[in-house]
Amino acid sequence: MDRVIEKKNKLLSKRNIWLMVGGVLAALVVYNIFFGDKSSKLNVEKEKITIETIEKDVFKDYIAVIGTVEPIKTIYLDAVEGGRVEEIMIDEGNMVEKGDEILRLSNTNLIVQISNNEAQVARAINELRQARLQMQQQKLNNERQLIDLRRELDQQRRQYQNNQKLYENDHISYEEYKQSKESYEATSRKFELFRKAQKQDSIFREVQIQGLEKSVDRLEKSADIVREKLENLNVKAPVNGELASLVPEVGQVINYGTRIGKINILDDYKLNVEIDEHYIARVRRGLPGSFDYTGDSYGLKVTKKYPEVNQGQFTVDMEFTNHTPKDINIGQTFRIKLELGQSKQAVLIPRGGFYQSTGGQWVYVVDESGDFATKRNIRIGRQNPQYYEVIEGLRPGEKVIVSSYDNFNEVDKLMLRE
Repeated sequence: MDRVIEKKNKLLSKRNIWLMVGGVLAALVVYNIFFGDKSSKLNVEKEKITIETIEKDVFKDYIAVIGTVEPIKTIYLDAVEGGRVEEIMIDEGNMVEKGDEILRLSNTNLIVQISNNEAQVARAINELRQARLQMQQQKLNNERQLIDLRRELDQQRRQYQNNQKLYENDHISYEEYKQSKESYEATSRKFELFRKAQKQDSIFREVQIQGLEKSVDRLEKSADIVREKLENLNVKAPVNGELASLVPEVGQVINYGTRIGKINILDDYKLNVEIDEHYIARVRRGLPGSFDYTGDSYGLKVTKKYPEVNQGQFTVDMEFTNHTPKDINIGQTFRIKLELGQSKQAVLIPRGGFYQSTGGQWVYVVDESGDFATKRNIRIGRQNPQYYEVIEGLRPGEKVIVSSYDNFNEVDKLMLRE
């Protein structure tokens, strides 16, 4: 009996099946090339990282700095005169009052100078006394001569006037009249010349006296200065305060201008604060600050800003604005909260090691699933000891990795594992 032979389906042939499988695989490869996730990945254990939540809150624009207590003012003691230290009256660390003798110096050259100066003053005074005496004597002599000349002139005038009348009446000769007239006129000129000479002599001697008086005055002032130098050998406290340091020792020779020590004025205190140069443009006089001590808060303000930058830091002085702690000591340090600007609402990200790795330009944002974190560019503004201010790139409620990124090699995605 004959049987009908059925034709086989060519689509299900072994050859076609392999072709279809190869096509599917090729399509998958092409899709992965053009549309697949090509980002670099790194597996990270969650317990080795720190994840924080982005929040919106008041951003307090301040920095934490260390302030060192210093006296409100320090007066330095310098040697006004050189000499040998003979005696120390007050030791360093003691309180002094203005005018108290701290130490005594000796200077034999200065004593000799004083003696020579006093001798010059004595000679000048003696010369002035003699000049005044001579002036007085000359004045008396001139007055005496003036009296004699005036008497002679009066006699000559009468003689001339009498002879003039006699000559007019022809009782005397013309020659006799002429002689009396010439004698009178000569005596009159002599009298006027003597008066002028007396006046000039008086002016000359007055100028001479004034010169001697000025010379004596200069010498006396010079003597006063030298005596003041001698007084300066006794070094005295210029103000009330604490003798904080005293350098010289007994027997030591000190030159002019040598720093002897310093006195701290303890009426009040200030804090010397070193600040990172990053903030030098934002710190100015009048900025407020505060610190807590023994349960109380104490207000401060910046009173002086030093422009020099040393090893990446600059210095300011801060003084108390309300009251000063009673039991603080020079050299004691406090952690100060220095306010740089007004507080305002902002998106905040907690501080962490990520900033040193990225410079605040990007962070790893954790996915809502918590299984991975991806890189995202952000922009950071101000910062304080607790937070960075996020200007753009993050929203409140998102979670980011804030610990250091140094071991992540800047991969695109972190696969988070328990």
